[in-house]
Amino acid sequence: MATSKQHRGIRIRAISLVAVVFGLLTIKEGGAVLFGDEAARIAAGNYVPFVLWFNFVSGFAYVVAGIGLWLQQRWSAWLAAAIATAIVLTFTAFGMHINSGGAYEQRTVIAMIMRTLVWVVIATLATQALRRK
Repeated sequence: MATSKQHRGIRIRAISLVAVVFGLLTIKEGGAVLFGDEAARIAAGNYVPFVLWFNFVSGFAYVVAGIGLWLQQRWSAWLAAAIATAIVLTFTAFGMHINSGGAYEQRTVIAMIMRTLVWVVIATLATQALRRK
């Protein structure tokens, strides 16, 4: 029978993979709009530049956090919490942009909700698992 320690290890490995894959997809998608051709920018619609840049840059932090989680490094839980906090702050600023009448895409709202949920869960699970390590 698997021990609690083994379950924590499996959980950490699973969330580390989610973090890395999520990070790589974020870098790919953000990079396509930021550095791609005009067609990519047109397809993105009314993107909000500061949100796009934040998401692109944070994708690299997602990958670093995922690697740290895979290696079961305690700092990675702190990084995951910092990422979750930064996403919430960016989402708040994005909300202020929307509230002031700024153009945006509904899919950005959905994406920010998903990012927030994913990173709050990752940070919570990482903190619980690595605290006991």
